[in-house]
Amino acid sequence: MTILEPEAGAWRPVHKFGGSSLADAACFHRVAGIIHNLHQPDALIVVSAPGKTTNRLIELLGLFASGDTAAPEALAGLHAFQRNLIETSLPEAEAAPLLAALNDDIVTIARVLEHSRLDEVQRSFIQSFGEVWSSRLLAQVLRHQGLAADSLDARRFLRVTGTPVRVQEEASRRLLADILARHGQQILVVTGFIAADDDGNTRLLGRNGSDFSATLLAALADSTHTTIWSDVPGVFSADPRRIPEAHLLKRLALPEAAELARLGSPVLHSRTLGPVAASRQQLMLRCSYHPDDGHTRIERKPRREQGARIVTAVDDTVLVEMTISDRYQERVDALTEWLTKRELAPLACKRRPDRKLWQIAYTREQAEQAFLLLRDHQPAGGFEGLQQRDGFSLVALVGKNVTAQAEQCLQFYHALNEQPLEFVQPAKNGLSLVGVVRKTSLDPLLLRLHQSLFSRPRRVGVLLFGRGNIGQAWLRLYKEQKARLEQELNLRLTLYGVFDSRGAMLASQGLEVDQVLNAFEPRSLVWPDWLESLEEHGFDTMVALDCTASDSLVQYYPALVQQHIHLIAANKQAGAASRDVYAGLKQALAEHRVKFLSNATVGAGLPVQSSLHQLRQSGEQIRAISGIFSGSLSWLFQHFDGSRPFSELVQQAWQQGLTEPDPREDLNGQDVKRKLVILAREAGFDLDPEQVQVASLVPEELAALDKAEALEHLHRLDGMLAERLAEAQQQGGVLRHVARFHADSGAASVGLEVVPANHPFVPLRPGDNVFAIETRHYRQNPMVIQGPGAGREVTAAAVQADLWQLLAAL
Repeated sequence: MTILEPEAGAWRPVHKFGGSSLADAACFHRVAGIIHNLHQPDALIVVSAPGKTTNRLIELLGLFASGDTAAPEALAGLHAFQRNLIETSLPEAEAAPLLAALNDDIVTIARVLEHSRLDEVQRSFIQSFGEVWSSRLLAQVLRHQGLAADSLDARRFLRVTGTPVRVQEEASRRLLADILARHGQQILVVTGFIAADDDGNTRLLGRNGSDFSATLLAALADSTHTTIWSDVPGVFSADPRRIPEAHLLKRLALPEAAELARLGSPVLHSRTLGPVAASRQQLMLRCSYHPDDGHTRIERKPRREQGARIVTAVDDTVLVEMTISDRYQERVDALTEWLTKRELAPLACKRRPDRKLWQIAYTREQAEQAFLLLRDHQPAGGFEGLQQRDGFSLVALVGKNVTAQAEQCLQFYHALNEQPLEFVQPAKNGLSLVGVVRKTSLDPLLLRLHQSLFSRPRRVGVLLFGRGNIGQAWLRLYKEQKARLEQELNLRLTLYGVFDSRGAMLASQGLEVDQVLNAFEPRSLVWPDWLESLEEHGFDTMVALDCTASDSLVQYYPALVQQHIHLIAANKQAGAASRDVYAGLKQALAEHRVKFLSNATVGAGLPVQSSLHQLRQSGEQIRAISGIFSGSLSWLFQHFDGSRPFSELVQQAWQQGLTEPDPREDLNGQDVKRKLVILAREAGFDLDPEQVQVASLVPEELAALDKAEALEHLHRLDGMLAERLAEAQQQGGVLRHVARFHADSGAASVGLEVVPANHPFVPLRPGDNVFAIETRHYRQNPMVIQGPGAGREVTAAAVQADLWQLLAAL
């Protein structure tokens, strides 16, 4: 179909709820709750008939047509079901007008059924009532919950013509625009499945017409987002009822979705996808029973990755066969086009020119329609010997260029050769590989195919931000450990991108570590554009390692999280951000089910955060955290005994890479403050950075200089530090830079302290960190963790450990 250019105006999101989502009063209230939580006051809600109402209406029509005496009883039963649905969904006063309207509808249906023979218009009119009842009831339930809502009969705007029906787009868009203009900030509950012709007669949109109604409505209203809610969260790699190991596909390219729909998927339907392809809307599939169970997003962008993603099947398949005597190829092509125009494109077909035979595979429902059409078309179609053959099943692999994947094709052929095989057909578009077999139990075959295709190693793409000391140390460690990690966790790791301040090197096939270390040639990039292009990265999992100290990079964390990229940070800026920023990040991580590990931010490779987690999980109440958190300051004050000026020690530590790039970041206590905030938060406390009292060692005149000048004037530290050392020696103690957090009072501090010579914070090796954790049971004798807390190698090792832990958890 062709969708006209949208008129000016704001888009309105579209949500569709099927009959299974509206089966009873509890379902109606669940759906109303979902709509309420969307916070979309102008949403367009498309509904199917409640439960099996449409089937009951069709059954009712059949009973009356055959003169069955059970017909009045069937109508009474339908009336009772709808009446009970209204009465159990709403208070008496609010139910009254809906019950009155229902009574009128039942009288109308009975009056129409008095005709001895019903034409197609009358039959369609009766079948339309299910959606009307859903629309009225859901709108009233929404109003009961305090939302501005109204029901909208699609026959007021959706104009169609012909058989099968074709949408009159220009007229429908114009009528809809007038209605939407009169219902600004109001939820409209729209009937699915039904439309009207120019004479006002009811026309039906056919099987699964409500899904088609939703995407069609979105196209006509220029909506950018359409969500179809059903009893499943989306498309799986196989039917999860048959293959428990099947996994939900978070993203599915539109061509693959269309191919899956063509092959008879119960989740997706070909007509539904037509308006998606012809408009700007994004389509999402979600579960109304469990809204948080994930989703599948249908995307226009083709995937980079090729090969099968889905194993699908049609258990009951029928072959329609015919013989074509002359101009065989030409007539087959013409018949295929003729059937496709009538929405009966074959699931698969086999051309056998040697026998002048053409075999077409259909679902049973499609086969009956196709056979009747072909029977009438036989004289003009140039074929004879039309027949149906029952007793077949269809199995298929779906995915981009699956027909060109030699290994997958071989596995498919081998699996099917062990079955009573009728034929195999690779799709011309390369999107599917289809096999038709004699009817048998398909579960063992599906399980074998799924295992052979999806027990492959998980593909993991790695992004490295920062090519400084820690980044380069991690690259060397990654090169050394890659093979072991891949073997033990059944992974395939790809270093997809490396970033530094100049730009990035990106390669979907992977970057070589030696190239990154020795011949790094980055190109500049624009962040938002780059992030958008990353959506189709082709990996099963993407992990970003932040080995920088950049605050600006942390601002992009939420965007990375939205791309479902897991985060591992040696950068303390995120974990120690302001309360609001940190809370927002945590919420985004939870919503997108993305992991964020940051053990490298505190104590380098020491198990500090993991120990806090274990204590909390064991039921311990953490009461205090203290220690020497800076390896740089630990080294400095282990060596500072008065024999050398303090500034000389700072210069030496900086040259050895033991400090931050600007050593004032260590001396001013800000780095330690961040670590204290991170640990307090990991321990379960809501500590804001502003609550930490920091005693900086950097005088104001030194803090005001740029980095280069500051390094030249470090001698300004010497006098003050010499005085502090003398005071400590007079007290019989030593100087240590200590961080403290007390849970009871919430007090947090960072600064120099004089501690007794026998204190646990004194006998450290230069550069060591020490952490003391007090709990209910570790109060008199705190848990002490001590070891190297600075240095590129141990910090890189902590990043690698986080990577291992994250991938093992996935």
